[in-house]
Amino acid sequence: MPGFKTHISVSTLCGVAYGFLGHEAGVPIEDCILAGSLCSVGGILPDLDSESGKPVKEIFAFLAAVVPMMTVHRLAAQFELTHETLVLIGIGTYLGVRFGLAKMFSSVTVHRGMWHSIPAAAIAGLATFLLCQCNEFELRIYRSVAVVVGFMSHLLMDEIWSVEFQNGIPRFKKSFGTALKLWSTKYTLSTMTTYAVLSGLIIVARGDSA
Repeated sequence: MPGFKTHISVSTLCGVAYGFLGHEAGVPIEDCILAGSLCSVGGILPDLDSESGKPVKEIFAFLAAVVPMMTVHRLAAQFELTHETLVLIGIGTYLGVRFGLAKMFSSVTVHRGMWHSIPAAAIAGLATFLLCQCNEFELRIYRSVAVVVGFMSHLLMDEIWSVEFQNGIPRFKKSFGTALKLWSTKYTLSTMTTYAVLSGLIIVARGDSA
């Protein structure tokens, strides 16, 4: 099974390539760097359901620092809020992500459950789309896809590591097929919840992009 360092190394390389392709297509350099960074982070997001402590704490600590900045920036662009109000929202968002969301994930997810799936990658991309305020619709899509690319690199590597060769003959481990999946027959309620969240985000994103 690829470890935390392997996943983030691969997703970072994907981010560099993604940013380069964007630059070649005429995307501003600062947006290319941001998208490349988002791709790198996307590569470790599936490990939010990990049962090991340190990587999960590091991921949530990072998200708790980044999400408030994105949220406050979006609110400031849409509403006339005072500086004090924005600061309070930022603090509340930090605490909510760092402790509330982290606790929720640990209680409702299992490793290699539905958070390791293709619809989960779509959820991560849609969440990025909603958080990343930008006047240009194409740039919001570009940033959102970056997260999906990083997320999918993690799932793909998990599947590759689920195959081992003995005397040149491939042998599939029990974990094969548990990452690149659309649903889980083992966790029906989790599957339904995942698609409910995905559907809700699609509806909100359609309204937000109108």
